Amino acid sequence: MIKNIVLWIVIAVVLMSLFNNFGPQSDRADSSLSYSQFIEAVKTGQVQQVVIDEHIVKGKMQSGQVFKTYAPSDPHLVDDLLANGVEIKAVPPEQPSMLMQLLVSFGPMLLLVAVWVFFMRQMQGGGAGGRGAMSFGKSKARMLEEDQIKVTFADVAGCDEAKEEVAEMVDFLKDPAKYQRLGGKIPRGALMIGPPGTGKTLLARAIAGEAKVPFFTISGSDFVEMFVGVGASRVRDMFDQAKKHAPCIIFIDEIDAVGRQRGAGLGGGNDEREQTLNQLLVEMDGFEGNEGIIVIAATNRPDVLDKALLRPGRF
Repeated sequence: MIKNIVLWIVIAVVLMSLFNNFGPQSDRADSSLSYSQFIEAVKTGQVQQVVIDEHIVKGKMQSGQVFKTYAPSDPHLVDDLLANGVEIKAVPPEQPSMLMQLLVSFGPMLLLVAVWVFFMRQMQGGGAGGRGAMSFGKSKARMLEEDQIKVTFADVAGCDEAKEEVAEMVDFLKDPAKYQRLGGKIPRGALMIGPPGTGKTLLARAIAGEAKVPFFTISGSDFVEMFVGVGASRVRDMFDQAKKHAPCIIFIDEIDAVGRQRGAGLGGGNDEREQTLNQLLVEMDGFEGNEGIIVIAATNRPDVLDKALLRPGRF
């Protein structure tokens, strides 16, 4: 809409400019005289009448010839014309049209408003892909619906013990009310440890495929940014989205990127990674319960993880 308004303003200005350039054709038929020739003709009595339009002087000779000339700021021009009996007509200054006045008055303001709205739309996610400058605090977790996950335990080979350990978790996701009626509690999450390529991600997808629940997947490095607080904001947003789709699974791949031992690096309490880890610990097992949300994480470096992340009740 704003782009259309700007376009119409530009078209109107162009049309008015063309209209002013291609005015009455009679003006172009006038023969032009130099100002010196015009004054000489006035003094010799050859000029019958003139029409003064600011610095443009149009007139007619005694012979009927029409002429036009450009008059500089000559204070004696009118006196010379009166002294030689020339009929004088003056054209009042042309007043701009109402449309032109509105364009001149409000055009710059409308243009500024249009630019401001355009940039605000870009900042708030109106750009390509819906990721604007103001959306950097939003979670980058990608959600897969239950019908999008086709992997089941039948597709996972060689992990029989691991499948048995997560079978109760799958049963909880299928029917959480059964455990809640008995007062049972399910762990907040499960940590998958193993060398690269051993099927940690595949097993997590199989859990979601067996349970038929939404599956949020994100990498640990997606939380960490150079701005302090962005990672914690993304953690909060991810859990807010998960609450709306509970019961569900959040899978954090390579959690060691954000879950390293606190106090080992530089920056102290203002370290962005530590801020993100603090928020993750609170969301997993804080005052506010996140019932129906199971966090599954994978890593091949369990030795560098923070002790609070590994304590019973979280992983």
